[in-house]
Amino acid sequence: MNSDVPDCEPGTSLVLTRLRASLLLLGPSERRVAEAVLAAPVTVVDWSTAELAQAAGTSTATVSRACQSMGFRGFQHLRLEVARSAPLAPSPHRHALDQIFIDAADAIALGRESLDLVCVEAAVTALLSANRLVLVGSGFSAPPLQDAAMRFATVGRSVEAPSDVLAQQFAATSLSIGDVCLTVSYSGANTHTLHACRAAKEGGATIIAVTSFGRSPLTQIADIVLVTSPLSRAHVIDPYLSRLSHQLVLHTLHAELFARSRTNSITMRNVVVDTLEEEH
Repeated sequence: MNSDVPDCEPGTSLVLTRLRASLLLLGPSERRVAEAVLAAPVTVVDWSTAELAQAAGTSTATVSRACQSMGFRGFQHLRLEVARSAPLAPSPHRHALDQIFIDAADAIALGRESLDLVCVEAAVTALLSANRLVLVGSGFSAPPLQDAAMRFATVGRSVEAPSDVLAQQFAATSLSIGDVCLTVSYSGANTHTLHACRAAKEGGATIIAVTSFGRSPLTQIADIVLVTSPLSRAHVIDPYLSRLSHQLVLHTLHAELFARSRTNSITMRNVVVDTLEEEH
């Protein structure tokens, strides 16, 4: 094998990325099936259902159920997709830069695959008609929200995006029917974010949540949920790659608002130009 050939081209391991994401969502027996496939993706394409069941320490029925839970029609479907996408052996010469960009491409592809356009459209409609718009989120989710707040302002939206968690709760508590509370939370279980969203919900506001998990305390509260899917167990503490999709979702919401607003299209350009210091 030519050592100069990269171990996988960007996007070719999307199926394996989907399997890694499923680890957090499957039950113990089904999770062992996914782990067995991930442990030997090149070998598993030659296995039978019984051989995979044996490797996973479970039954053939569980193998079939696990494949369906991960979005495949059955093991034969999964095997074909893995055969098409399984990467070659890792190259010891690959620079971290290359791997990071490949992982990022896979993360974005998985996020797009997980998103429901109907929910995206519902979020845009709610934002267009909102009387007040309050953005809440803390920790690593705060910077994307601050960026979104500035972008929403360019389409004539009055946006409140307090950085302090107590200020967020004060703002959320004052929301009522016709208002929108937009939040970003990777886990959907951030205590401060949940408090703010519950307060906004009690006042009658519409809650839009951008998150990586379809089942979480936040998704139980939110009216509109935009789920981009997690990546793997390794990214639970530092879910940087998942946040790329969160940022793209926020950017999409801004782009749709901009396209449907009556705001002068050169306003943002003029503001940016005015902030640049003239050369003398």
